[in-house]
Amino acid sequence: MTLSNKNAPYRNHYNNILTLVTGGAGFIGSHLSEALIDLGAKVIVLDDLSGGEQANLDSFAPRAGNKLTFVKGSILDRPLVDKLMRDVRYVFHQAAWGSVPRSVEMPETYHQINITGTVNVLEAARAAKVQRVVFAASSSAYGDTPTLPKVETMPVLPRSPYAATKVACEAMLRAYANCYEIDTACLRYFNIFGPRQNANSAYAAVIAAFAKNLLGGQRPRIFGDGEQSRDFTFVDNAVHANLLAAFSPNKIGGEVMNIACGRRVTVNELATKMAAMLGREDLTAEHLPPRAGDVAHSLAALEKARQLIGYEPVVDFDTGLAATVQWYKQVM
Repeated sequence: MTLSNKNAPYRNHYNNILTLVTGGAGFIGSHLSEALIDLGAKVIVLDDLSGGEQANLDSFAPRAGNKLTFVKGSILDRPLVDKLMRDVRYVFHQAAWGSVPRSVEMPETYHQINITGTVNVLEAARAAKVQRVVFAASSSAYGDTPTLPKVETMPVLPRSPYAATKVACEAMLRAYANCYEIDTACLRYFNIFGPRQNANSAYAAVIAAFAKNLLGGQRPRIFGDGEQSRDFTFVDNAVHANLLAAFSPNKIGGEVMNIACGRRVTVNELATKMAAMLGREDLTAEHLPPRAGDVAHSLAALEKARQLIGYEPVVDFDTGLAATVQWYKQVM
């Protein structure tokens, strides 16, 4: 996590507080775990390593000492989740299977892991009297409605099994906050990117995939005409939002809020920027047919997150992209 916590409202809040990060060895989860360690928290990471890597924890594990505990396991293992939840104050629920295209191929698996797994986490948190569960929701909930920016009061219109699972989980978090003595918050991430994002998967996110292609001397591959746009959001912003949401002294009640930068960038623009950063302007994009389930445009309204948790993005797109490209240059 590159942002400074010196002026953050939560800078003195997490010291010695026990937290659980599901999916904590993954891309976003490992950055969140690192930030919590740097704030003095005690962190339990639960990850089955189906998408994350224990190596993601290695860079900060030495300075974490005995405040970091890694457990290899699944959110589908209810007895294990129950055991790890004891005395936890905050749960940051990042564990899920991502990727729209893969969810189209494997809808039942996505239902089991993303929805049933989330109910397991909520039930264990309720039994352990956890103070708040913060959930990694997704902007894919908005579907392909042409209205921009996306506002949380819009109807949900999921276009893929992945998006549908995230919407179902949002509903469960709101229901638990309404029915039980537990508070919850849902953060709708908009296209999170940054260091540690896996570039080697067949379902890699676009910035990771572009980095791999360009650094390997191959043309970046774009599905569709490339004029689709995204509110690309550097990972530190997602981390900051999670820390704000758990810290908030006010009841959140399962409310959903957008987490993004509030800026739109086309995929064509992204490919051109990354090629220039890597000195490979000769590698122009290769265009392929559009993929099922993909949406045309996304752009977040941030007013609700500002109001509920005081969120403002802390790293802009260009700064985050430069840091990300530099990281891929070092590891590839």
